[in-house]
Amino acid sequence: MTVLWMRHEVRTTERRAPIVPGDAKTLVEAGVPVTVEDSPQRVFPIGDYAAAGCAVVAAGSWVDAADDVIVVGLKELPDEPARLRHRHIYFGHAYKGQDGAGELLQRFTDGGGALLDLEYLTEATGRRLAAFGYWAGYVGAALAVLQLRGTLRTPLRPQTRAELDAAIAGHGDDTKALVTGALGRSGRGARDALAVAGIEPTAWDLAETRVLDKAALIAHDILVNGVLTVEPVPPFLTDADLDDPARRLRVISDVTCDVTSDCNVLPVYDRITDWDEPARALRADNPVDIIAIDNLPSLLPREASTAFSADLLAHLLKLGQVGADDSGPWARALGHFHAAVKENGHG
Repeated sequence: MTVLWMRHEVRTTERRAPIVPGDAKTLVEAGVPVTVEDSPQRVFPIGDYAAAGCAVVAAGSWVDAADDVIVVGLKELPDEPARLRHRHIYFGHAYKGQDGAGELLQRFTDGGGALLDLEYLTEATGRRLAAFGYWAGYVGAALAVLQLRGTLRTPLRPQTRAELDAAIAGHGDDTKALVTGALGRSGRGARDALAVAGIEPTAWDLAETRVLDKAALIAHDILVNGVLTVEPVPPFLTDADLDDPARRLRVISDVTCDVTSDCNVLPVYDRITDWDEPARALRADNPVDIIAIDNLPSLLPREASTAFSADLLAHLLKLGQVGADDSGPWARALGHFHAAVKENGHG
């Protein structure tokens, strides 16, 4: 029997949930036991999960759960325990050489557990089956508009879409915005937010980014990047591009935040930003600001969680014994884990 255990998120700014109370109720009614850890920051009250039939336990107690429990989360695990013996479902960011990836894979190897990375829960074509991309793009574009207008208030705080829309609402101006990956989830979200702001963006997708026009790119005020690649490609921007005296570009919002990976298409910054410092200047003279927050959708936690959980639900209902179906998405996710372990010499 599949037993799901939704953990508390250790990151204090993480307000989302991978499973919302209504979908937890569906799982319980389908015979899938769900345990939920109490969490002071989660946007959904713990009482809603109890009412849905979930068992409620203390934050962090997954470390003592039975071996057959599947732990579900979103962002990074705590540093302990050193050995991970459970199967974990979350965004592990460990397959493209990111900082700390080797150490994380070693923890799973040492404990006998496995990472079922949500980034690699895909169709056979590679399309993600559950993603926060739309809301990441939406918030990323909204923050870029606020930064360009000089109205971005810090520290950032969670809010509703209505509140965010009211902050960015506009009636059109001469702002030039470019969205890369415009036809993907993040790109669609970014374009929708820019429309609320009264901005009609330039939209580039695969055809335009394959042979990228650098001069045209830096002729925009805002760049919202929604391109996430799994293999190295020529960068969209370099330091030389930022030093170009013809550059108009003033704000870059990198929704992907793939900063420590060789697959990063924007190697012009070396660390992410956060809720306290959402934008950081990359140049003292002729400045360009970078926004690179790796949990953007948590700023709209209710909307983002509801959409993501709805996508994930059908696959949690089919989780069963991971690896039993060699053609299924969970088996593919497990295969990515085993391949990463082998490639990094941990197997």
